[in-house]
Amino acid sequence: MEKTIPEITLNDGLTLPVIGLGTYKLKGNEGVNSIISAIDIGYRLIDSAYNYENEGTVGEAVRRSSVPREELKITSKLPGRYQNYDKAITTIQESLYRANLDYYDVYLIHWPNPKQDTYVEAWQALIDAKKWGLIRSIGVCNFLPEHIERLEKETGVKPSMNQIELHPFFNQAQQRKWNEENSLVTESWSPLARANEVLQNDLLQKIADHHHKSISQVILRWHYQLGAISIPKSSSPERQLENISIFDFSLNETEMSLISGLTHPEGRINNQDPATYEEF
Repeated sequence: MEKTIPEITLNDGLTLPVIGLGTYKLKGNEGVNSIISAIDIGYRLIDSAYNYENEGTVGEAVRRSSVPREELKITSKLPGRYQNYDKAITTIQESLYRANLDYYDVYLIHWPNPKQDTYVEAWQALIDAKKWGLIRSIGVCNFLPEHIERLEKETGVKPSMNQIELHPFFNQAQQRKWNEENSLVTESWSPLARANEVLQNDLLQKIADHHHKSISQVILRWHYQLGAISIPKSSSPERQLENISIFDFSLNETEMSLISGLTHPEGRINNQDPATYEEF
């Protein structure tokens, strides 16, 4: 059953659905079947990464799917250890070979790795790969404003999106505002935070009960109304359908504020601060 998902336009003109499928830990034939299930349900945005070691799984699902490749938007990400320009170019090519795809719709630098300080040359590699037709849109993950400002200052090219940790317990209000003011779309990773913590939250349950929806649906609707793309992961067809069924209700301003108010300074899931965190 296909569900129509609204789309958002990036600053380079590429349009993306406002909700996609996260694929972390979806691997092998089981992962392929889970991704095909999501596509059959109506997902058109599939998020992967070199470090997830499942680009091949994603590519196989794309090939087996009944939906034409050009109707899908596939994302992958450059890992920290390959940010040197030459290594980055090779890694982008390897990402495509792994997935057996001719191009990625979106390719992101996974983390800035500021101590390593090679993210600008990695960005130049993405710029060139886009010129060569290997990527349609280029962006970043977990970048702070100073990182993004440096990219644009030194290369003249601004990212199309910034994928960041974003959920009710870490609402990233300042980063989201900065992204919006600088024409970057915000994309949310781990949009549902820790499942056990979320599902036991009384406030979220009360709002969900009011709308006759699940807590997950309320959170994903919150992301949508914030203007962020969310990429929840699920291998269950039932949960995949539930996650995509958020366009028949809306949260009022009070509910939005209450959900945003759940944020706290230590809200990061794994304490990964982009100012210091170094991805392998």
